[in-house]
This record gives sequence, structure tokens and C-alpha cells, in this order.
Amino acid sequence: MRLDVVTIFPEYLEPLNVSLVGKARARGRLNVQVHDLRDWTYDRHNTVDDTPYGGGPGMVMKTDPWGDALDSVLADGYETGSHAPVLIVPTPSGRPFTQELAVELSERPWLIFTPARYEGIDRRVIDEYATRMPVHEVSIGDYVLAGGEAAVLVITEAVARLLPGVLGNAESHRDDSFAPGAMANLLEGPVYTKPPAWRGRGIPDVLLSGHHGKIARWRRDEALKRTTVHRPDLIERCDPKAFDKKDREMLSILGWAPDPEGEPHGRFWRRPDGVEE
Repeated sequence: MRLDVVTIFPEYLEPLNVSLVGKARARGRLNVQVHDLRDWTYDRHNTVDDTPYGGGPGMVMKTDPWGDALDSVLADGYETGSHAPVLIVPTPSGRPFTQELAVELSERPWLIFTPARYEGIDRRVIDEYATRMPVHEVSIGDYVLAGGEAAVLVITEAVARLLPGVLGNAESHRDDSFAPGAMANLLEGPVYTKPPAWRGRGIPDVLLSGHHGKIARWRRDEALKRTTVHRPDLIERCDPKAFDKKDREMLSILGWAPDPEGEPHGRFWRRPDGVEE
């Protein structure tokens, strides 16, 4: 996969040289190119922004530097054999970034990121390149950052770990929280490792039992508990057929009940006397 990032702060992207992303680059799984947007400015102040039409606070990133930069990045990519680019625009007004989207992007051969600053990029730039390639305007959460570089790091790490040969265990990501393909996307439960006792705290006996069926059940129950506490909306959205008899017993203990109008396969809702940990 090729990955291009155009930014006014190339140094912000240094973390792309470490951890899983750095390993993916070292193994040739990921070709990362970071470009300084100011290389495509032509005044002595390297100006990339101007005041917004219609007034209002803040500044807007100009069309010409972005257009020239993206044209150059595209030309270089095509000349070196890259194809099928996808433009990723980090923005708080975009669609939520999810594991499902991470999987979709991991199957693309070429991603181009446009992390903006100030009030964002002149809309005409996004509209122009939407005629040339798919564009994903993506938000990593309901909050506002000073710029989109942090979002690039988040999205890149989520995508890179899905590339073949990046994780030591190729099956690791299949058990991730939010892993697509399952009818019930639950949060992962707690995990433990050696030593068996630490500062007076042990680990659940079931994990030492060697009984794979009981361990799997314990992990499933813990996932249901954690999801109930932190993300009950995930259970509400689950396909009811994803829950077996034991799941339903645990959900009942946790204060959930199926929709009475849809029993026995109605979606679950939280009873007013629901139990929380």
C-alpha cells in the first residue's frame, strides 16, 4: 500500500516511523510519503491560508497550494506504478471512523491524506478531486482538534495493522472490539498475563483451569459486562440472533430484556432497574 500525507507540519508525522506502522514500512508493506504543503507556495511568506468569503472567524486554506500539491502527488504515484487512489479528508464534520471503514481502507492500494488546519480547506478542492477519485471525509470523534494530523496517525495505525504480514499473529485482529463480520460487535473483556499474583491481586481461576469451553464462556460474559457499562448502544444495535441461551441469561442478569413485541428474537433494551457495575 502507498500512503501520501500532505501537511504543513511534516514533523507531526514522525510517529509513522515507529511501532506497527514503522515495522510495516520496514517490511515493505507500507510506502509512506510525507509532503510539506508549503513546497507548493510561491510567495515569500509561504502563505497557505486566507480570510473566508462571507466573513467569520478563522482562516481558510487556499486552493492553489492544495491543488498543485495533490496534482504533484498523483503524478508521482502514477509514474511509480501506484493506482486507484482514495482521498481521506480528516474533518470533525465527516462520517465516523469505524473498524469497518478501517478494513475497507486496508484493501485499497493507495491512500492520500489531507490533514487541514485553521477552519479547513476551501471546499472547491474537495469537490475537484471527488471527480477524480473516491473521497472519504472522516471524523475520529465528536471533538475538535487543532489540525488533522492526529487523525492521520489514528487512521493509519488502524489500517496498517490489518495489512498482511504486519501483525505477528495474523488472526489477532479478528477478535478485536468492533471487528466486522460478527452479528454482535462487543467490546473485549479484561486480559491478564504473568505473574499470577501481583500486589495481592490474582487472576480469575477460570483462566488457569485449562477448560477452553469455560474460558470462552467467561470471556464472552466479560465482554457483555464491559459493553453494558461502556457502550450499551452496541447491544441495542445487535442482531438478536447473535445471542445464544447463555448470552441471554447474562444479559438478563445485567438488566437487559428483549423487545416484548418481538420475542423471542426482538432486539434488547435496558430495563429501568438494569444492573450496572
